Amino acid sequence: MSNKNRRYFRPARKSLTRVLTGCLLLGTLPVLAQSTGATLRGSAADDATITVTNIETGLTRTTRASNGNYSLAGLPPGAYRIDISANGQSSNQAVTLMVGQTVTLDLTSSSTTELDTVTVSAARVLQETTTSEVATYVSSKQIEALPQGTRNFLAFADAVPGVTFSRGADGSTSLRGGAQQASGINVFIDGVGQKDYVLKGGLTGQDSSRGNPFPQLGIAEYKVITSNYKAEYDQLSSVGISAVTKSGTNEFHGDIFWDRTSTDWRASTPAEKRDGAKVESKEEQYGIAIGGPIIKDRMHFFLAYEAKEYNSPRTLVPGEQLQPGDLPSAFQNISLAAAAPFKEDLYFGKIDWSIGQSHLLELTARRRDEDELTSVGGLNTPEHGTLKNNEETRVDLRWQYNASDWMNDAHVTYEDTQWGPRPASLAPGVLLSVPRQGVATAVPNINPGDMAAVLNLGGGGDFQNKGQRGISFQDEVTVLGLVGHTIKAGIKYKKIDLRAFEQSPYTPQFLYDITNSLTIPYRVDFTTSGNGNATQVNSDATQIGLYFQDDWDVTDKLTLNLGLRWDYESNPSYQNHVTPQTLVDQLRAYAPLQGPNVDYDINNYISTGSNRTSFTGGWQPRVGFSYDLLGDERHVIFGGAGRSYNRNQFDYLSYEQYRLAFQRYQYYFVAPGHDCNVDPVQTPCAAWDAGYLNSDALGSLITPGSNYGTEVFLLNNKLKTPYADQFSLGMRNAFDLLGNEWNSSVTVTRVLSHDGILFSVGNRRADGSFFPPNVDFGSSPGADLPLYSRFFRGDNGVETRTNSVLFSLDKPYTSASHWGVGLAYTYTDAKENRPRSDQFTFDYPNLDNVAMFGAVDVPKHKIVGIGIYDIWGITFSGKATWTSAPGNNGLNCFGRPDPGACDVGGRFVTYYFSEQKFFQLDLALQKEWDTSFGVKLRLRGDVLNVTNEMNYTDFGNFMGVGGVLNPDFGRRTGLGVLDPTRTFKLSLGLGW
Repeated sequence: MSNKNRRYFRPARKSLTRVLTGCLLLGTLPVLAQSTGATLRGSAADDATITVTNIETGLTRTTRASNGNYSLAGLPPGAYRIDISANGQSSNQAVTLMVGQTVTLDLTSSSTTELDTVTVSAARVLQETTTSEVATYVSSKQIEALPQGTRNFLAFADAVPGVTFSRGADGSTSLRGGAQQASGINVFIDGVGQKDYVLKGGLTGQDSSRGNPFPQLGIAEYKVITSNYKAEYDQLSSVGISAVTKSGTNEFHGDIFWDRTSTDWRASTPAEKRDGAKVESKEEQYGIAIGGPIIKDRMHFFLAYEAKEYNSPRTLVPGEQLQPGDLPSAFQNISLAAAAPFKEDLYFGKIDWSIGQSHLLELTARRRDEDELTSVGGLNTPEHGTLKNNEETRVDLRWQYNASDWMNDAHVTYEDTQWGPRPASLAPGVLLSVPRQGVATAVPNINPGDMAAVLNLGGGGDFQNKGQRGISFQDEVTVLGLVGHTIKAGIKYKKIDLRAFEQSPYTPQFLYDITNSLTIPYRVDFTTSGNGNATQVNSDATQIGLYFQDDWDVTDKLTLNLGLRWDYESNPSYQNHVTPQTLVDQLRAYAPLQGPNVDYDINNYISTGSNRTSFTGGWQPRVGFSYDLLGDERHVIFGGAGRSYNRNQFDYLSYEQYRLAFQRYQYYFVAPGHDCNVDPVQTPCAAWDAGYLNSDALGSLITPGSNYGTEVFLLNNKLKTPYADQFSLGMRNAFDLLGNEWNSSVTVTRVLSHDGILFSVGNRRADGSFFPPNVDFGSSPGADLPLYSRFFRGDNGVETRTNSVLFSLDKPYTSASHWGVGLAYTYTDAKENRPRSDQFTFDYPNLDNVAMFGAVDVPKHKIVGIGIYDIWGITFSGKATWTSAPGNNGLNCFGRPDPGACDVGGRFVTYYFSEQKFFQLDLALQKEWDTSFGVKLRLRGDVLNVTNEMNYTDFGNFMGVGGVLNPDFGRRTGLGVLDPTRTFKLSLGLGW
């Protein structure tokens, strides 16, 4: 009998009644949709009893075959012993199931064996080939063995076609797919989404952070879905990660590690070579994990802790190529070598309790706490930097119920995150500047636009408090007992409090011309509040999600995956916002909006508190297919199409409130070389008083009622939710080569993302038309909005298009063969209508007729190779990455008559500089000794960037103007490189 002829039987009426009752009850339960459990199914003798037992935890599930088929769902990933009893005979097998798999296993008598002892290492790893998803698995062996520097478990996704894990110049990490930014991803841990609704990091805590989202010791394995996920996945438009955490077992196990690298263990950067000295640096990581039984075969615990301590080198680079000796004596002792410290603590705990064969309870909790100093280097001294606190707490209670032909998986979760940058110093900012080279200085008033920044001292300007806190209820029911179908349905209900506060600058910023005066600044920038608008925005949001998924075995070879999802979010801060009446009066009286050429209706952006509604059009059909050419799951054609909605970031939705709450002022002072009363006149202009160094005294400069907010943000009353349409077609193959099982896959994908938020200038010329090239609204008479100056309109408009070819070839690691290799190639043709999906445009009234151009930072070609080999307790591993040059964005000015014509009206163009290609080879060697005390000692060395490739980042992207080629175009213009230079990392560990 074919192993694809599954579940062709009619369920008993009582069973069907119970299932339907469960579905009805499900309507009152809030659910999230994303299962990490595996499904095992296939052929077996009629009435055979199949019992699967997790080798490490003792978890047991039993079912009886009917009509020659069986199915078991919701199995936690791991190694299992399968016992088959039929017709008075018994046999068994050992297999390993991975996260979220649906795999077929023939258990007829001719296909089974009898094993005396079943061990984890002997369990055969089953591969999923018939899914329509574009998916790849990252195994526990790869996480443990492959070289890496950050201990961020998401880094291994970089070896998956179509996915990029990157580390910025400041050490922060991000994950993305195609042309979409990190905000499009979502990570599910044990079935619970970690989405960041406020910031743009994709998952909470990862926006501009050097930290890790989860202790790597606590991650067992994960699945990377590049596109065409099933209906159970929500709140994403790009890459989806489904990870499962480790659990305790029936034996006590533990692991301790420590790794370190420092100044002497890394090669110099180009800047350090130039200066002849290294900046002191340190990267240290350490942790412990322990787990074991509370009640054998029933209850277990697992605890993990990891810490990360960095002291990252930063280099001050004074502007105008000045050196400390060129500065006034008061600043000559400033060291150009600086450091940016970072400290993170990660905690994770888990208790699982198997109550008979029908019930499984899991309680997990994790805590993240990190502090770092950022925005240091370049012009910024450490005191002008930003102290950033990043905190996160999550708790999840899970209950899984298994019946003979259906199962239920429910979660109750709590989350609390906070992201809080603060100025490192609360002293006023001291911004040193000089006239640009060639600027005439023997004049009474040097134009402020001709001044160049040199160094920034004193307090910085960034103060924020943003985060989310709430609870969710989620549930998923899986029905196995219907003819030829596996049905999943789910609901999600979430109450989440979103908050956003931002004031910039937080402390006054005084600008000094150090060639004329160190005591009298020529300008100050500062903010105040007090116009009656709330300084912090809070919103008690409600999220609801529903989905239905039918995996339908149409024939022995053809499977259809038919899904439909609907998501809804109510955001009171957006819906109930009332545009202040003072602003409404000015907008409706704004003369340019009465002009004959105006291109929008301002009433579409004025909120009354009752003319906005939640977006209800979040319907997301997701369909796919797989066709098994020979019926043996070794050559499968697959494909799919679907839509997936992401989320509007709350930070952007809050702009119209907290940006209006703080009025930003810029005052000029009569200072040596800068008499603001003399041509070119700057206003407002005031006489200097040393008392202004006290920020409270600056308020006396303000004329009451003269400024209600320097910049105004207005949101469209019919704002939509960003989404992506995904299409794929591919083929998977499994084949034997020299006695080893290999897998290959080639897929063509197309992803179109739409409706990203865009803020465009709302000001217009007197006739209502937008500003022509090289004309800023500030120089157009009557363009200022009285009492407010500039204003922006928020609409849906940002789009990307990504066409990709994804190829993978791998031989999975097995303990029997002692080795595994993988090769991933990605070709990407990516385009966008805003560089890096930037949410601002100053050069167009909207993006309706703006051409797409090559996506910035996305290379056309990427190749990643990985390998693992172990013998005699020694493990060798490596990873090699090569990419062609990424896209660089610039203005197309080459055919324009003068540079000014490019300032506003130039057309964006993307350049690819061959010298900017990327290469990095990482190697690791580990030796493990088994002591006589049941403890294993290991010593490991990782060498990152073995060849010390200098992957430069600074290139001239201005082609030239008026047909004259810029000599720096396409050439290196600086010494910036991507981390790391060649680095050795030493690791010590104990395991038991």
